[in-house]
Amino acid sequence: MGLFITLVKFVLVPYWTTIAILYIFSWTLPPNLRRLPSYFARLASGFGCLAFSAAYGLVAALCLRLVGKEGLTQWTTAKCFKLCMLLSTGVSVEVVEGAEYLATRPAVYLGNHQSELDILFLGGFFPKWCSVTAKRSLKYTPILGQFMWASKTLFIDRANSKTARAAFDSAAHEMKTDRHSVFIFPEGTRSYYDRPDLLPFKKGAFHLAIQAQVPIVPVVCNNYSDVLCMTGGWRKWKCQPGTLKIRVLRPVSTKGLDKDSVDELARRVRDDMLRVIKEMSPEAEKKKE
Repeated sequence: MGLFITLVKFVLVPYWTTIAILYIFSWTLPPNLRRLPSYFARLASGFGCLAFSAAYGLVAALCLRLVGKEGLTQWTTAKCFKLCMLLSTGVSVEVVEGAEYLATRPAVYLGNHQSELDILFLGGFFPKWCSVTAKRSLKYTPILGQFMWASKTLFIDRANSKTARAAFDSAAHEMKTDRHSVFIFPEGTRSYYDRPDLLPFKKGAFHLAIQAQVPIVPVVCNNYSDVLCMTGGWRKWKCQPGTLKIRVLRPVSTKGLDKDSVDELARRVRDDMLRVIKEMSPEAEKKKE
């Protein structure tokens, strides 16, 4: 109890007080000068929400394990983060098409990887009985790493292909036996694009889907550089209220496919996702009108 009180008194209270001061300070400035203070306030709020949600998720994971429902941990944590972000930053998420495909189970879900805000993107649609993949180094991040371990995250060591293959073998077996889905960012890293585009796809997700003989469900988020931009120097930095829009595409069957089909499957899925991202751009939306 003493440790908890110390944490609240010397970490949480100063942290959120600083954020509140930044928000209040930004509101006192003319509109053209508010951007940077509000940027840092919302960015700090986002990281605070992430830490809180990870702590919540760790407790949820331990409780759900007791009743054999640990597969729901990342789903409930994603919902918690979504609500926290809406209340503290004004950023929301909306599934505008294809919500019915989120019931597909088991499946390999794929999403485009733009920035740190993609955690909120996950919160907007994350299906039940699904876990994310993550680079192995995150396993040792305080709170977040413990939550990810307890919630059945699939950790991948990108530098060691042997252990990566073993992790995918284990995931394929679990998908077949437990009907547990996996979410993967096939780009492998954040793009930080300020335009609707995708990095080249890595092939691991497609090998996994074919090995497990489960469908691939592509999930596309619009380019949200108008909401969050962390590149291009301080003159371009922004973090402001807005809505991330999501389209869930029709599941792609892998029945009967083998490893020789991986390249063509990856190309086809990437082309479909890229087409949809471009369709969701403001320019394309205006043309529809």
